[in-house]
Amino acid sequence: MKTSDMKRFTVIGGGVSGTALALFARRLGAQVYVSEERGVIAPDVAEQLKNAGVGWEVNGHTERAFEADALLLSSGIPPFAPCVLEAGRRGLPVIGELDFVVPHIKGRVAGVTGSNGKSTLTALCGHILQKTGFKTGVGGNIGDASPLFAGEPFDYIVLELSSFQLHWARELKSSLAVVTNLAPDHIDWHGSYEAYVAAKAKILSLQDRGGWGIIQHRDYEALKVANPERTVVLSWDEHSESAAAGKIFMGKDSAVLRLEGKERLLFRYGDTSLLGNHNLENTAMALASAHLLGAGVPDAEVKNILADFRPLPHRCELAGTVNGVTYVDDSKGTNVAASVTAMTSIKGRKVVILGGKGKGEDYGILAEAVKREADAAVLIGEEKDRIETALKNAGFNAISKAGGMEEAVFEARGLAAPGMVVLLSPACTSWDMYKNYQERGEHFCAVVRDMEA
Repeated sequence: MKTSDMKRFTVIGGGVSGTALALFARRLGAQVYVSEERGVIAPDVAEQLKNAGVGWEVNGHTERAFEADALLLSSGIPPFAPCVLEAGRRGLPVIGELDFVVPHIKGRVAGVTGSNGKSTLTALCGHILQKTGFKTGVGGNIGDASPLFAGEPFDYIVLELSSFQLHWARELKSSLAVVTNLAPDHIDWHGSYEAYVAAKAKILSLQDRGGWGIIQHRDYEALKVANPERTVVLSWDEHSESAAAGKIFMGKDSAVLRLEGKERLLFRYGDTSLLGNHNLENTAMALASAHLLGAGVPDAEVKNILADFRPLPHRCELAGTVNGVTYVDDSKGTNVAASVTAMTSIKGRKVVILGGKGKGEDYGILAEAVKREADAAVLIGEEKDRIETALKNAGFNAISKAGGMEEAVFEARGLAAPGMVVLLSPACTSWDMYKNYQERGEHFCAVVRDMEA
């Protein structure tokens, strides 16, 4: 049965993505039921569902959930979820969010994925397109869920796409596909690093004919690039070579796009206030994306457009400066790769605040980065003992432990000399101490503000 012929859907998951899916399916005239595994649906969500004529259950998934033509999977539902396995046993189709929504999207799609930096790149690419005069929607895994763009006339829609969403994708057709970088993450969901990379790589194969891809030069082999003639690679190495058609070269003080025998200045590093080399890469990829999409940005406007961009909260965001010490909030650094990137991208010696609830990662790489980049580390949360062991195994002993964020920040203040950076980049989730990384970052910033007062 074709999706267009299906009339009854059960949406698995009652969060942001699931709610948007349910309401969109209802707008299409389908009968819709939401099955939430947890014991609660937020009151505002329940009100929306009720007003739309959508039924729901909590503590699912009961027999009622399978009385449908197909299950619609909200973002994050894994292939080994009991409801997915049960649907397979019954011969009931399962449809991912993107495959259900994409046929109804009007406008050219730019898809952005990667292990780190994808939110900033998505937001920045959307900002550039909007400032260049195009009607542009920005969302996906950040901001507005993809169903909210369906049926609306846009020139471009820039979507951040998670590996979870891409795992289920079959029908996505993008005019531009960007993979910011690759590093181990979500191994528990995908089962292996290889499966995680394969999910990310799908964005490159699910392109419109004539679409472009942008990736890191170092990730070329891992992504198994099948269409090098429509791929651009980013590299800091003047002499790096690949079969790709083009190159974003990160020079000493500027980034250029080399394509079809021509070189175009993308921006000068002084044009952006974003912190860290990784954000220089994000900026270069975003400007190259606009160019490849045919939305040429006038050279004279680049500096003003970048100056108007406000960095996303808790992603290498300046929290304040106190007595000559710079405080940086990278609470979004919830895995080892993100924290290593933050430490190595931000200039200056550091005191780094690490710890939280772990993902089962190996902290060896993190410890080596701390040894290179930091004078001291302050550890918090459930993982502080494991991180301490890794640091000591690496020969780094300038370690302090704190019972909470306020104590950690004050400890870091005592360890940092003027000119240094105190960096919150935990390499862990926040769930042992906070509802989410936003709340953790806000607490860090509040403590810094109190010190400034």
